Amino acid sequence: MTFEHTDTDRAARLDRRGLMKLTAGGVAIAAATSLGRNAEAQTQTPAAGWDKVFPRSEKVDHRKVTFKNRYGLMLSGDLYLPKTRGDGRLAAIAVGGPFGAVKEQSSGLYAQTMAERGFATLAFDGSFTGESSGEPRNIASPDINTEDFSAAVDFLGLQPMVDRERIGVIGICGWGGMALNAVAVDKRVKAVVASTMYDMTRVMAKGYNDSVPLEQRTKTLEQLSRQRWEDAAKGTPAYQPPYNDLKGGEAQFMVDYHDYYRTKRGYHPRAVNSGNSWTQTTPLSFMNMPILTYIKEIAPRPVLFVHGEKAHSRYFAETAYAAAAEPKELMIIPGASHVDLYDKTDVIPFDKLASFFDRHLVA
Repeated sequence: MTFEHTDTDRAARLDRRGLMKLTAGGVAIAAATSLGRNAEAQTQTPAAGWDKVFPRSEKVDHRKVTFKNRYGLMLSGDLYLPKTRGDGRLAAIAVGGPFGAVKEQSSGLYAQTMAERGFATLAFDGSFTGESSGEPRNIASPDINTEDFSAAVDFLGLQPMVDRERIGVIGICGWGGMALNAVAVDKRVKAVVASTMYDMTRVMAKGYNDSVPLEQRTKTLEQLSRQRWEDAAKGTPAYQPPYNDLKGGEAQFMVDYHDYYRTKRGYHPRAVNSGNSWTQTTPLSFMNMPILTYIKEIAPRPVLFVHGEKAHSRYFAETAYAAAAEPKELMIIPGASHVDLYDKTDVIPFDKLASFFDRHLVA
């Protein structure tokens, strides 16, 4: 189901003080919700016990796992299995996102909830973040993070309880775009869901609603290019300054991010968005490598877009939906914001997600 725009000039309603200013001091990271201070001291020690921001389900078995991606980076994940699963092999789902989050947050909630519905699921930390390996810390890449999804599919397909011919993917927020990119090239995946998605390459290259002119983009690239010399001379990267120490007057979506990442609702010390930050030069590859170029090649496998009616990011899903080939579906959740689809279990359409994968993850 879809809804018409309630305000065609949505960009004008976004407080420009809260929007990304594509300069060296704010290079697209505010748009990506990379919030916080220098990340060099971020811990990589696995936490003992239950370290998630959501309650543990008694219907699901859980264990921490590790696996390597194609670049040799060791990824850390949480494998969730339904306690009642019989003797047959299970359909499986790899879950990633949001951009700047960790598996103990939204992706873990999605994974555990889908395991309650009978799927083997894997929530994982992207390379260079959370408990996954990679130096320097807190750097992102449209290529490597796309590869991380395929590495998760590698892992799932090697598990004895999983039917490797019945694997799907869920990408949340900025990892929704990564999921679409991964599934376009990885023909093992049978179905994909992009929930409250961002196209990180688009927003970093062009700003919100494609509002950044070429002159400003060029200036940003000049500044970032010279930042590389400074980083090389010091032998360590510079990090972005804090973004969500709210001072008043921010756009509502920035307030929403703060409410999730910086309060006990969703705070996790390993998350980039929970008081840490990306490197200053993280946007370089994103600004140069559009990830949805081959979205049509997901077909004939199905794609489901889920987005909030009131989300500032809704246009990402709508334009990606328009560019995708059939079979495709766009589900707009009435009244929902972008962040509502991170953790509000009465808003996230888990029954729809389960029926979508039940229908399409068939041998």
